Amino acid sequence: MTVQEQIKESVKEYYGKVIQTTNDLKTSACCIPESMPNYIKSYLSNIHPEILEKFYGCGSPIPLALEGKTVLDLGCGTGRDCYLLAQIVGPVGKVIGVDMTDEQLDIARKYVDHHMKTFSYPFPNVEFKKGYIEDLASPGFEDNSIDVVVSNCVINLSPDKEKVFQEIFRVLKPGGELYFSDVFSDRRIPDSLTRDDVLVGECLGGALYIEDFRRMLTANGCLDYRTVTSHKIALEDEDVYAKAGMINFHSMTIRAFKCDYEDICENYGHVAFYKGTLHECPHEFVLDDHHVFPKGIPVPICGNTAKMLLETRYSEYFDVVGDFSNHYGAFDCGDNAGNTFEETLGSCC
Repeated sequence: MTVQEQIKESVKEYYGKVIQTTNDLKTSACCIPESMPNYIKSYLSNIHPEILEKFYGCGSPIPLALEGKTVLDLGCGTGRDCYLLAQIVGPVGKVIGVDMTDEQLDIARKYVDHHMKTFSYPFPNVEFKKGYIEDLASPGFEDNSIDVVVSNCVINLSPDKEKVFQEIFRVLKPGGELYFSDVFSDRRIPDSLTRDDVLVGECLGGALYIEDFRRMLTANGCLDYRTVTSHKIALEDEDVYAKAGMINFHSMTIRAFKCDYEDICENYGHVAFYKGTLHECPHEFVLDDHHVFPKGIPVPICGNTAKMLLETRYSEYFDVVGDFSNHYGAFDCGDNAGNTFEETLGSCC
């Protein structure tokens, strides 16, 4: 058995048999208490208690403007986020969850009919498939077929993250979005810790060094990504701290679009106006932790941000003035120019 196969089997064992509820976890890495938008909280009350009890996530990776879209949830587990998304995409949208652990999928599938009745949907708009997130072709996902890929604290568990990102950008449609929460580190994890069953299961042993993550995206043609939220993880378990206390871990929610970007922020004179037409956020739209668009107020943006607003499903909610015919040099990132892992990440501003 290869090292990668050993890690996969260890993860299956940890989440299929060792961990039965969130109370069994030794750290908060897989269950960061992040504020959930009110409109999502209202959907949460419709989800069966057993699904909620066995949820292991590190954020709330559910973006806006999903009605009628096809969403893929990587590492869906028992399906909490899938059932949240099913309510958001609506009966004409579709949610597909992929997971490799039979015990988790059994619970997710057990409640499909229950939730469709609760949502008053005439037929299921959610489906669960067994598979590996490093190989989305085997479960039948075609190139350029998915509007949005989400994942909640799962990519860190993969022993081949480069392949995961290759698959994500293969299945995403042009202009499609990757929106995920996961655990990142400020350095590469020592090999001995990447094979520690507890640390891997607790989402720490496989945490991505943030610069290696950037390089993986670049290798797949994505030269810009944005951090939405970032929270430092406290290692409160004594054994875990003794092993990994020298590493800084953050739970982060990140978004990236399948667009053609430049590798730094360039200034083409674009100005964006948010129309206020997304009903979940009538007053302002938050793209990331340093791009907030108040309704009707002009906001200067770089060329990459312009593409995020013009070439994605968000285009109908913005008026963007300007084009790429005139270049004015690098975009002035102001006070955010010196971002570090402790603060804001991403190539823009």
